[in-house]
Amino acid sequence: MQSIDARILRGAAIPTGLAGLVAIIAGLLFAGGKGVLGAAIGAVLVLVFFTLGMLVVSYVSRLSQQLVMMAGLMGYLVKLVAVFALVAALNHVTAWNAHVFGWTVLSLTIVWLAAEVNATINARQPYVESGGTSRDLGKPGT
Repeated sequence: MQSIDARILRGAAIPTGLAGLVAIIAGLLFAGGKGVLGAAIGAVLVLVFFTLGMLVVSYVSRLSQQLVMMAGLMGYLVKLVAVFALVAALNHVTAWNAHVFGWTVLSLTIVWLAAEVNATINARQPYVESGGTSRDLGKPGT
């Protein structure tokens, strides 16, 4: 993982983890122990899925810059399908509060995306690589 990717990952994961703690406390206040479990499962799910997604995109970016967009979009599709499958599989489980889980996943997804955009904007990574030669004149640096 490149250092810029690690900074962006930290910039997104730390605020999301803190918001996850707030969601767990809110789950405790609004739904008791089942709310805590629902919020904790939601927080772990968001943190794991988005971290894995960033790691995959970072790995793909080292292989081919042309595949980065496809890797990102496929990552979101896989996350969406996995969350739907998890919710469908755990639909009738009464050990945790499904409403708290859903609101936690939704809110932490928004927090992660906002923090990731903020970290990316503040990273100040140049998006144009300076070349050693000019194609117009055929002379280096002109």
